[in-house]
Amino acid sequence: MNAPEHKHLQLDEQALQRARQHLDEGPVTPSYGPWRDDVIRLLNDALATELVCVLRYKRHYFTAHGLNSPRIAEEFLEHATQEAVHADRLAERIVQLGGDPDFKPDSLTSRSHAEYDESKDLKAMLRSNLVAERIAVEAYRQMIQLIGDKDPTTRRILEEVLAEEEEHADDLADLLRD
Repeated sequence: MNAPEHKHLQLDEQALQRARQHLDEGPVTPSYGPWRDDVIRLLNDALATELVCVLRYKRHYFTAHGLNSPRIAEEFLEHATQEAVHADRLAERIVQLGGDPDFKPDSLTSRSHAEYDESKDLKAMLRSNLVAERIAVEAYRQMIQLIGDKDPTTRRILEEVLAEEEEHADDLADLLRD
């Protein structure tokens, strides 16, 4: 029985030559493929979600009242700060890919996967934020699967953000159980 033929790993020399052209496109080389616009669209929708989450958490931080509110409000503020960092990372990646980050306020809620919430009850705030985090977790998981190996850098960023969103959901679930 013959052993299967072993193929050597080799770089595509023609692709390396093409990378010498179109320097104005920064890190996006021709081998990126046809996916750049789709990735930018997905990232802009995720950006909208993160910005809506910042606004929701900030509102809840300032309006949380009750016996447990100081501890919970601090958690809301911490999450708002982390969501803002996520938004910045997504916007930075959009620019690296040659796109424009969409910060237009009038379309944020329609592009966001999560909803804004004006609850005044502490438990309702916690539930609303937990729902939003679970939606973010699902959206990031789907984006990671869709992007796969098409854009390893974006995938890695999304995986890091996903891990933090899972942590947020865990924190909120714990607070709801208290």
